[in-house]
Amino acid sequence: MHGIIKGTKKVMFHRVTYLLIAFLLQIALIIGVLLSFQAYFVIFYGLSILLSIAVVVWVINKHIHPEYKLVWVIPILLFPIFGGLFYLLIAQNRVSRNARRKMGHLMEQSNEVLPKNEDILKILDDNNRDAANQIRYIRDFGNYPPYQNTKTLYLPTGEEKFEKLVEELKKAEKFIFLEYFIIAEGKLWNKILDVLKQKVKENVDVRIIYDDVGCMLTLPKNYHLTLEAMGIKTCVFNPVIPVISSLHNNRDHRKIAVIDGKVGFTGGINIGDEYINEYEKHGHWKDSAIMIEGAGVWSFTVMFLSLWDYLRDEVEDFLPFQYEFSAVQLQNLQKSPGIVQPFFDSPLDGETVGENVYLNLITKAKKSIYITTPYLILDHGMLTALTSAAKSGVDVRIITPHIPDKWYVHKVTRSYFGMLINSGVKIYEYTPGFIHSKTFLVDQEYGVVGTINMDYRSLYLHFECGVWMYEVASLADMKKDFFGTLDKCHQINFQDVTGASWVRVLGRSVLRLFAPWM
Repeated sequence: MHGIIKGTKKVMFHRVTYLLIAFLLQIALIIGVLLSFQAYFVIFYGLSILLSIAVVVWVINKHIHPEYKLVWVIPILLFPIFGGLFYLLIAQNRVSRNARRKMGHLMEQSNEVLPKNEDILKILDDNNRDAANQIRYIRDFGNYPPYQNTKTLYLPTGEEKFEKLVEELKKAEKFIFLEYFIIAEGKLWNKILDVLKQKVKENVDVRIIYDDVGCMLTLPKNYHLTLEAMGIKTCVFNPVIPVISSLHNNRDHRKIAVIDGKVGFTGGINIGDEYINEYEKHGHWKDSAIMIEGAGVWSFTVMFLSLWDYLRDEVEDFLPFQYEFSAVQLQNLQKSPGIVQPFFDSPLDGETVGENVYLNLITKAKKSIYITTPYLILDHGMLTALTSAAKSGVDVRIITPHIPDKWYVHKVTRSYFGMLINSGVKIYEYTPGFIHSKTFLVDQEYGVVGTINMDYRSLYLHFECGVWMYEVASLADMKKDFFGTLDKCHQINFQDVTGASWVRVLGRSVLRLFAPWM
């Protein structure tokens, strides 16, 4: 009984509870104010209709994806009194001029310190124009260049990633940069935190960025102050305030670790015990990451510092953080084959870099496309690209979870299976549990490991990152992991799809209408 009371109090006084109450009160207040005009109902109703019509016309003419337009046009037309107003309050991607100015200045600063590496493009223009075009797009619109002299190490599980991360953290001499969507208190975080506190004592510059929404249920309130008291510099990305605002839509979904500018990590793995299967959350948790060492780490260093300075409203010289490799190290790195290109996707620049990187890979594929993703919520362009590739004879295989973390997202994911399978795409569900890795492997020549889910939030609303690779040794390891994971999967056939009841099919179809909100 004591445990139940304690748990109830914890929920009642949790920050999320306060925020939810605040949001509901604001919605009730808005509705109450609007209804108070009922004495002037005809005038009020007419103005509301005009506002909703104006908003619908505006949405239809905006340069956004048709599916995102549809998901707002329907409720606005169904609820004309409140629909237009709520769209203006919560659906806009509003950023102040000052914020855009700061971000623009930091991007300019990044471009000044990042190399162009034109020699790589010149060679590829003659040898592989498809690769050159993809690299050029990422460099020009994702703002980060290609690199040679960079080793890659594919890490197929959370357990292996964090064993390697802790090993590298212990070697840190100058700085440690960590940026994660979720940091959760537990065995894993305690182990990392012990290393970070020791490094602070050794005068290592330790900095952490975590997302406020991502950590709302996993860290205590004002945890950044606790870390600052330990000597760990901390920024909280986009803190949630109890005010209805579209600003809450943009989250920092990146997972980046940089040690001394020498090695860097990214991938799908956050810091939490479920990622190393310390406890079972949604069955067995399958994830992956990539570690890079060498010249390409500089992009991750700049990526982190740009966001850090934006959040802190600071301007610092990035160049002192660039690692100077010795002659022996350079000679060793020069033996690393292939090209590595870290990239960054921002929802503030109007360029959907993550989606376009995926589309470029799909449309250029000649033999095979192997994908792992926790969410498969596709817009028309992505769906057309995948089905067209399969119809053209490309071996397209996609692994998704069998045990979901969000039931409604899982149902929407399954709503695409019929069209994909009917076009020749092979769909698999990871039987032991939940697969959270976000990987692309194309023709065994190209690969991407990053943070970008195949859903609307990752592709259009979140800050994301990844590593694009061409002819690197790790691609063989990615293929081995993919087919090893297939052995633990159940292939979905057309009978599985057509055998669903009409109620289930209808439910999935309705949920799919609202996919851009998921």
